[in-house]
Amino acid sequence: MPDILVPAYLPAPALSGDPLVCNLRQMIAVLERERQALAALDADRLIGAAQDKEALCDALAEIGPKELLDGETRSLAETARQLNEVNRRVRNLLAANVAARIEALGGRRRMPRATYVPVRG
Repeated sequence: MPDILVPAYLPAPALSGDPLVCNLRQMIAVLERERQALAALDADRLIGAAQDKEALCDALAEIGPKELLDGETRSLAETARQLNEVNRRVRNLLAANVAARIEALGGRRRMPRATYVPVRG
């Protein structure tokens, strides 16, 4: 029986030459990395993801809005929006959890109120 060679991985589909599609795919990948960093509480990876997201937002802003998006582009944009929303909710939950734990340890601290008094000359 002849040997059958099977690739170790399936080749990725050819990337579209459209910069909007490429940037949206990259944004989805960055948002996935951000979600993993949030789950691991990895500050360094979160900072890296934030920098990557900012760079991609700048690149997307340069492309500008397109009036008619095809189905693939609309789907990619919606996926990125949903992933960003999920990550935002996770960040908010983590921040609320930390705030609750800090309050439980030391109680709620109130900052002294600034008082402005006119200076007499």
